[in-house]
Amino acid sequence: MAIPSTSVVGNPRRERVQADAYGMGDDVDSASDATSAVSWGAVFAGAVGAAALSLILLMLGTGLGLSSVSPWAQEGISKTAFGVTTIAWVTFTQIVASGWGGYLAGRLRTKWLDAQRDEVYFRDTAHGFLSWAVSSLATAALLTSVIGSITHSGLQAGAAVAGGIASTAAAAESAQSGTSTAPMGYFVDALFRQGVTEGTSAEIIESPDGIEMPRRMPATPASPAPLAEAGRIFMTHLHKGALPAQDVRHVGQLVAQHTGLSQQDAEQRVSETYARAQVSVREAQEAMRQAAEAARKTSAYAALWLFIALLIGAFVASLAATLGGRQRDA
Repeated sequence: MAIPSTSVVGNPRRERVQADAYGMGDDVDSASDATSAVSWGAVFAGAVGAAALSLILLMLGTGLGLSSVSPWAQEGISKTAFGVTTIAWVTFTQIVASGWGGYLAGRLRTKWLDAQRDEVYFRDTAHGFLSWAVSSLATAALLTSVIGSITHSGLQAGAAVAGGIASTAAAAESAQSGTSTAPMGYFVDALFRQGVTEGTSAEIIESPDGIEMPRRMPATPASPAPLAEAGRIFMTHLHKGALPAQDVRHVGQLVAQHTGLSQQDAEQRVSETYARAQVSVREAQEAMRQAAEAARKTSAYAALWLFIALLIGAFVASLAATLGGRQRDA
């Protein structure tokens, strides 16, 4: 018995009725079960298109951003404007690239003859989401350095203070080795400067011509050993508070021996120099904390806005896939 050549393509219900009438219901069921609900070819095609477009737009945004900033004062856009435009461009990139990838995934997928309308809508949405997920992973792999810099700055924010401690340790080591290139070297050198400084007194003598002149003790040039010793003493007590009296006395003896100051004036110079060193360290620590706080806030805002942009991209990709799928089945 010949089967009438009636076309049933595009009408699943009519296909089922006619298949049952001619005894082919089991064949249709087996064909439907063997067909996957996911068209991975369409998903990967949409992901590749979205990743490529995203890469191009990010490169364009990088070029535009670098051309709008300037290291010179009063030139280029402000930091706030740069941040806002960066967020807007990343969001625009996600909308365009994800929408294009989702549309491709929905338009290129196979036609499901045995799926109901709600099921087709769900599958198209899933195809758009899958294309967005694959393209996001591919873009992250291609732009590891860019995404890594965002998270790296946040991780390094908390370690900034620890870096200051390491710098202090390096300064102590430098002082121990007798060099004056460390941050504390300036204050150590100031201790052993020759002559009378402001805030110190000296014994006044009268010259034969009637001119008053300060009396100076015999001075010997400072060798690296006392410089290193004074640096170690300062570094040991710098973060603990005031300098102990015995250390003030001992460093004062070294200063008096190598500068010609009296013991009293030398101890006064030690106390004043130590106080200035403490103020300098506190200012450096405060600047370091502010920089760490600014880096932490920047990393937090960047991560939050990147999350929002990616979420928008996922939604747009899913929506565009349903549009492409509807046009595919039309």
